Amino acid sequence: MERRTVVVTGIGLVTSIGLTRQTTWEAMVAGRNGVGPITSFPTDGYRTTFAAQAQGFDPLVAMDAKAARKADRFCQMALVAAAEATSQAQPGPVDSFRAGCIIGSGIGGMLTFEEQHAALLQRGPSRVSPLFIPMLISDMASGLVSIQYGYRGPNWCTTSACASAGHAIASSFDMIRHGRADIMITGGSEASVCPSALAGFGAMKALSTRNEAPASASRPFDAERDGFVLGEGAGILVLEEAGRARARGATAICEIAGYGATADAFHMTQPDEEGAGMRMAMALALQDAAVAPEQIGYINAHGTSTHYNDKIETKAIREVFGPRAGKLAVSSCKSMIGHLLGAAGAVEAAATALALKEGVLPPTINYEHPDPECDLDYVPNQARRAQVEVALSNSFGFGGHNVSLCLRALG
Repeated sequence: MERRTVVVTGIGLVTSIGLTRQTTWEAMVAGRNGVGPITSFPTDGYRTTFAAQAQGFDPLVAMDAKAARKADRFCQMALVAAAEATSQAQPGPVDSFRAGCIIGSGIGGMLTFEEQHAALLQRGPSRVSPLFIPMLISDMASGLVSIQYGYRGPNWCTTSACASAGHAIASSFDMIRHGRADIMITGGSEASVCPSALAGFGAMKALSTRNEAPASASRPFDAERDGFVLGEGAGILVLEEAGRARARGATAICEIAGYGATADAFHMTQPDEEGAGMRMAMALALQDAAVAPEQIGYINAHGTSTHYNDKIETKAIREVFGPRAGKLAVSSCKSMIGHLLGAAGAVEAAATALALKEGVLPPTINYEHPDPECDLDYVPNQARRAQVEVALSNSFGFGGHNVSLCLRALG
């Protein structure tokens, strides 16, 4: 089967450090921190009292008030990011059945679930909104984006915990390169900064508890890391067949060159201690892209700031790249924006694409104490100018889901 080249022609971002692509990217390059005390609900009694919230987010930049009321916050964020991405891409007229949407979400409408469950318990079943289910289900971001743009081609949601958005981009890439679509709106969205998530992740002891110093809580690969920071936001990319983009004069940002996807088959939440799944996902991404390990110049790591993930990801990188691993630049955007769960892979893939285009690698901030088990070049605390030709973006999720995307700079 003929493999077509796939390029990124548009990016839209909503994060705790910026409500647009440009503001987010500028903040990343500046090493700005988006973590602070939670303001959306009282946190008395919680183990963790902070998160990375998208303060000032306004859905009305992309929809009217009536539409906004019918959409959970994660859908609102997806629609806002999609509006920015398509505005940059300017895809023009399309065959609607060859244009699709695949947008990942790990949890979906958790805010709606909490609100409507409270209504059920407090006021009875007659008070539950008829919009409860459509606002809750995790595929609705993809559904609403397809409705917004009239795209009637491949359309679904990927739900694989923190690998959801990475799998969405990989699936969209496949749709185009194998000729099933010409253009795809893809990525991920998540808005789960809410009591249930904070309590649940807290009960697992997965979250940092640096309540007195939240700005320094997310510290991937640092020896004193104590858990991840809950974040929210959306990342949307427009992927397009390269010939179509070229014919209409579009300015492509980078190429999606390949991906690898594996499973740990090990534990519900803990990564395989040998890193076999992570290692194979990266190796398969290189193979799929026909790229040699020595061509990789940067890895945007999953880098959660948890004890096991960071040391095992480091081990996996060392095993894939051998002696050269120490010369690779590796950084984690989660140090600045927290962990966006199902949206993480999209925002991080977007950051990787921008790093290739702009020649700047985002830093890992809050890196203060070297860990002997995490001994790579993590681009500590300050962005770095570097012209990188090929990069990987890693996403690993609860349940043992692994995906690694390979992105290539354009000449």
